[in-house]
Amino acid sequence: MRHLFGEIDSITAQVSNAIRSFEVEDSVVISLSFVNGALGTFLLSDVSASTKSWEMTAGEDPAYPFFPNQDCYHFAGTRGSLDFPSMRTVSYGKNSAPSWWEPFEERRLEAKREDPLARQLQHFVAVARGLEIPRVSIRDGFLNMVAVEAIRRAAETGQRIKLSTLIE
Repeated sequence: MRHLFGEIDSITAQVSNAIRSFEVEDSVVISLSFVNGALGTFLLSDVSASTKSWEMTAGEDPAYPFFPNQDCYHFAGTRGSLDFPSMRTVSYGKNSAPSWWEPFEERRLEAKREDPLARQLQHFVAVARGLEIPRVSIRDGFLNMVAVEAIRRAAETGQRIKLSTLIE
């Protein structure tokens, strides 16, 4: 989400293990506030009966049932939205102002479908051989881990965690 929407200001989170009673959570709700004022939510559940999972919408692993007309992620902005992995978009036209009464332009973006684990391994090997630079910087990796720690602390305490307090 940082890659798409910018730096995260604060995070709140709730977790539950009520269904299976395992020591680890099986459902998580995360709310993110971004520095630019955008808001985001992320819902994770290992116990919900749904076709809205990555495994069931991406079609990359034949071990899982495949639902090609379903999406697991929905990104909504002020001028349009994107559903993923179908890559369906709706947006206001270039010459129209956002309004409830303006029609949307609908389309589907082209995406090259490949096994992401194989692609990640190929990139890792190329980086190790000095043929490519990493796609994610050390700083991005660090800030992603700060966000993960903020999620953990928010879930543990029930408090909103400002990421700046974890960096200083």
